[in-house]
Amino acid sequence: MFPHPTTVTPQSPPPARSSRVSFSSPSPAGAAFVTSSRSAVASVSLPTGSALAPEISCNEVQGAAVRMSSSSTAEGERSEFTEVVVVRHGETTWNASRIIQGHLDAELNEVGRQQAVAVAHRLSKEAKPAAIYSSDLKRAAETARTIAKICNLPDVVFDPALRERHIGDVQGLTLQDAVKEKPEAYKAFMSHKRNKQIPGGGESLDQLSERCVSCLYSIVEKHKGERVILVSHGGTIRELYRHASPTRPLHTKIHNTSVSVILVSGDTGRCIVKMCGDTSHLQATSVLENAFGGDKSSA
Repeated sequence: MFPHPTTVTPQSPPPARSSRVSFSSPSPAGAAFVTSSRSAVASVSLPTGSALAPEISCNEVQGAAVRMSSSSTAEGERSEFTEVVVVRHGETTWNASRIIQGHLDAELNEVGRQQAVAVAHRLSKEAKPAAIYSSDLKRAAETARTIAKICNLPDVVFDPALRERHIGDVQGLTLQDAVKEKPEAYKAFMSHKRNKQIPGGGESLDQLSERCVSCLYSIVEKHKGERVILVSHGGTIRELYRHASPTRPLHTKIHNTSVSVILVSGDTGRCIVKMCGDTSHLQATSVLENAFGGDKSSA
């Protein structure tokens, strides 16, 4: 059971220069990435001291789609799967300034709102989902509400288990400032040890994985054979991908409002990555090439 969220109002970040890139339509890759069975997951509480107490390279092209193999698309097999559409939130001012957000509650900026509208229109042209779930942090919540409105969906279901990783003492700092001001927390944040917690109430990667994967299967259990949308954060989406495709590390960025699709069997736990990091809907807007998300790798 997660605690009721407490809103943290971030201070206005300093202005920063950032480069923007526009993306053309992605190039498809040919293979499906499959897990043989569901990994054991357990419900966990958010770490103490919390302010508020899903590597992908489908190929080397950013935003590339992955097509399922023909053997994975047979109707009899597809019927057991829930189609989970995972969307990263739109851009925030803190993304643009490369400030580490974690559980701090930054809002979308104007570009982020445009991105949310763009991904919403994209999804409105696809099969209608049965439900939409979202992290309760503002940047994800506003993105989800925009999608729900344009897609004419029921109310968004907010779940703290879909939040970004809690990043402890480095939250609210740039990486450059974190090195100087919070060296131990910075070292823990940059560590590849999955059981390493971050000083200041931060989560380990294992803790993040346990809560978001548990949440994924809880949602799938409620929507067997249906299509659902999850709006979440860069670090969380990476962990969902890692669970779904443990032998294929993710080497590309999870850009703001990028779309990933994972087929999940509630009966067997089997996962098929159908698409990852697609940004084709952003041709008329832009994404930040050097934006910084909730983990050390995401855009």
